[in-house]
Amino acid sequence: MEPDFLNAVTLPSTLDRFLTDDVTTKGEKRKLIKQTSNNPKLEELKLFLTEWINRTLKEEHIVVKSLEEDLYDGLVLHHLLENLGSLKLDVDKIALTEKKQRQKLSVILEAVAKCLQLEERQLKWSVESILGKDLLSTLHLLVAIAKHFEPTLALPPNVQVETITIETTSGGLKTSNAVEYITENKENIEAQTKDDAFDELFNCAPDKLDAVKKALLQFVDQHVGKLGLNVKDIESQFSDGVILLLLIGQLEGYFLNLRNFFLTPGSTMEMLHNVNLALELLAEGGLLNFPVNSEDIVNGDTKAIMRVLYCLYSKYRAKEA
Repeated sequence: MEPDFLNAVTLPSTLDRFLTDDVTTKGEKRKLIKQTSNNPKLEELKLFLTEWINRTLKEEHIVVKSLEEDLYDGLVLHHLLENLGSLKLDVDKIALTEKKQRQKLSVILEAVAKCLQLEERQLKWSVESILGKDLLSTLHLLVAIAKHFEPTLALPPNVQVETITIETTSGGLKTSNAVEYITENKENIEAQTKDDAFDELFNCAPDKLDAVKKALLQFVDQHVGKLGLNVKDIESQFSDGVILLLLIGQLEGYFLNLRNFFLTPGSTMEMLHNVNLALELLAEGGLLNFPVNSEDIVNGDTKAIMRVLYCLYSKYRAKEA
């Protein structure tokens, strides 16, 4: 399956936003929400977050009407963090120039990452994306802040969006499509809670982590070894989606046409394509009953990769037993 450029051409508003920005250097890419149809759940989340911010900052007489237009310069985010987390940020309240706004956002987002204990590769937003009024990044940022500082807040569940990732190459624009979760699916809370045993493993029993990794790797090796492959590292060898696809093919009896995925992916976009395909196959086979962000897999997030592998391990170990 080659990236669907024709599909992108039918989205003039998306492409116009991309082409009018200064992101046309070869190798540059941007992920945007596709605007092909109405998404009531997305609109519900936008309204909920807008009302939550206005309620939180009511005493400061701040009124937000548009998440993209009113948060990009850092002013509202600054007040929100000071109000929710009692954070004192060493930046001016008002930044009028783009340079000052970029500096202000850098300080704010660094404080957010520190509070949420997130590494750079785990961030679903950036200074440039917030400054560029990117709705997807803005929503991810606000949801993360809300979940951290107000964990009992009843965010609208199961909000997902269709995204299009656009990359400039020497041959023109290259695109790929995916579905991305912004909030969790309440119907999958039970499954997620069970899988969150990995949180406990990472946080409370790191001494057992290597043993679990070893068991998963032995399981994978047992099956992809038939193809002449040897898997030794969870973080690096699963990030491009190739071994995961081959493993699914072996276990589920799928014939994977080489034209449907990239056997030797040469870019992050091609890796995302492979991982998205693998997650689709797992979901269709009833093996994946909780949301997974494909970017986490590509970024080598150990916990995300182990959770996905455990879906296969638990099913086929039970069969073998």
